[in-house]
Parts: sequence; C-alpha cells; structure tokens
Amino acid sequence: MDLTTLTATEAAALIAKKELSSVELTRACLERIELRNPAVRAFCHLDPEFSLAEAAKADGESPRSLLHGVPFAVKDVIDTKDFPTELGTPIHVGRRPSKDANCVSLMRDAGAVLLGKVVSTEYALYKPNETRHPMNLEHTPGGSSSGTGAAVCDRMVPVAFGNQTAGSLIRPAAFCGVYGLKPTHGTTDGTGILPLQLYFDTLGYMARSIADLQAFYG
Repeated sequence: MDLTTLTATEAAALIAKKELSSVELTRACLERIELRNPAVRAFCHLDPEFSLAEAAKADGESPRSLLHGVPFAVKDVIDTKDFPTELGTPIHVGRRPSKDANCVSLMRDAGAVLLGKVVSTEYALYKPNETRHPMNLEHTPGGSSSGTGAAVCDRMVPVAFGNQTAGSLIRPAAFCGVYGLKPTHGTTDGTGILPLQLYFDTLGYMARSIADLQAFYG
C-alpha cells in the first residue's frame, strides 16, 4: 500500500491499533515530498530528522487524539518555533519565532507530527508564488494558501493549516479538489498568525476527507 493514499483518520486508526507506525507514515510523506516537491513546490521548509524524531515520540505514547501520529503541515504565515516562518517574503528570510502559534501547539499537544512549512503568497496577499497545481504544472493552485492546497492534493501530507481573510483558503481548496474548512469568524484562535484584517482573518483547514476535517477542526 502507498501510505500517502491514506486519509488522516484512516492512518490514525491504524496507528492506534499498532498496524502502522507514525514513523512509517511520516517517512512515506517525506519520500513523496522528495519525489514531487521539485515540480510542485508546495513545501518551503523541511527537517526530516526533526519530523521523524517527533514521529518516534508519538509511536512511544498512547494515542492522545483522533490524529495522534499523523503528519500535518503549516502555512508560512503561521508561527512555528522549530521551523522558519518567513511570511512568504525574502524580507523575512530566516525569521524564527520563539514559540508556536496556538493552533500548532494544539496539534502537537494532540500527538500530531509537524512535517514542515508550506508556501504562502507574499504576506498572504496578491503576489503569485512558485507553487504549481499538482495536476497541471502550468496552472496555479490558487492563493494565498497555495502550498496548503497543493501539498494536501498531491498526498505530500494528509492535513494542513492555511488561513483566510477573503478567499485565501476556499479558493485553493476548490482549485485543487480537496476539502477546505473556513470556520465561522471568531471560533478559532489566531494567536501567532500574520494579521491582515482582524474582522475577517480566520484560521483554515484542508484535508482529503470530511472525517479528517472534523477531527482536524475538533
């Protein structure tokens, strides 16, 4: 079986039953990224040793949540202490936050495995970036959560965070043919996420199944 075809909840159920390890799943995702990312360019920051070590920790614990042991990715405008958060711009190359955004902390506390950072348009605005549509490299995957949509669509990662002020989450989800959730404004915690317009900014979620979105959002 190609482990990257598993949805997040399918994989988590196998991990809970010890029929699959988080390390095996994480390694399969990293191999898929190595194969596809040079063309799709969805991921901008990876640290395989870090992610595999986090997966090994998950394998040594009892399941903490419905996504325990499952890799997840984070848009480059959402802070991560173990990966750069460069806001999609060369102005902030090498920027390293001192702590994770609250949404990232919650996922890590739930036993999920931080796989890396995915591309955003510059400052999550209008300037096109390098990410290509996985199904047609001549096309755009949509923005600004372009890396999020492309990575989930191309099976590089089961679930990934994006965000939205106007259409930055639902547009790439639609373009890439994956499930996207832009929750009701004010129901998610935006601490550690680049602010644009606080009356509209919303954390967003992408996955390849409705069950995955339910577990991810929950």
